[in-house]
Amino acid sequence: MSEHDFVPLDFQRLEPAEMARRAEDFANDLARRRSVRHFSADPVPPEVLDECIRCAGSAPSGAHQQPWTFVVVTDPEVKRRIREAAEEEERQNYGGRMNDEWLKALAPLGTDANKEFLEVAPALIVLFRKAFGVEDGVKVQYYYTNESIGIALGFLLVALHRAGLATLTHTPSPMKFLEEILERPDNERAYMLIPVGYPTPDCEVPSLERKPIDEIRVTK
Repeated sequence: MSEHDFVPLDFQRLEPAEMARRAEDFANDLARRRSVRHFSADPVPPEVLDECIRCAGSAPSGAHQQPWTFVVVTDPEVKRRIREAAEEEERQNYGGRMNDEWLKALAPLGTDANKEFLEVAPALIVLFRKAFGVEDGVKVQYYYTNESIGIALGFLLVALHRAGLATLTHTPSPMKFLEEILERPDNERAYMLIPVGYPTPDCEVPSLERKPIDEIRVTK
């Protein structure tokens, strides 16, 4: 027997025209979302970040185990330490750990080992994946943690965009330094480092085109 009570689903069925309108409006809005590397230092309202994280926490997860922790970093000294550690990893990446094909793929984006945005952005959200749970000192197996954390990350990025904030998905792999600097428990693994804030007035992003629907959707 399930330990959960079951309640009626709160669901509103919409007319097809309204469904299409909402889907199109949402798609057009998300098409504006871009990865930003030039942030203003202007602070962001902490309550906005909380609401966006609450949105991410509503993501579905394997066995409803919710294997995530969101660490919000605004302390300048902690951001400095994160930047220094991230840049050290990136220097090794650009200096030999990445193969020529990888470097060639990154070249048009103009990225390098310098990660100034990690200090300038007013907030960093570090998403951690719980590899397993701990209940009363006993290890508990978690299921589908990679899939679950990926969905939560998507929810978070959309929520931050809809709230009027810019983001960057940053993965200075390996990211164990985040677990150490942020003093996370042994069952948590750093999954994504997300600078959050407002773009600078003169912020520019690469001129990119996303694949059209016919290239990413297959109908059978």
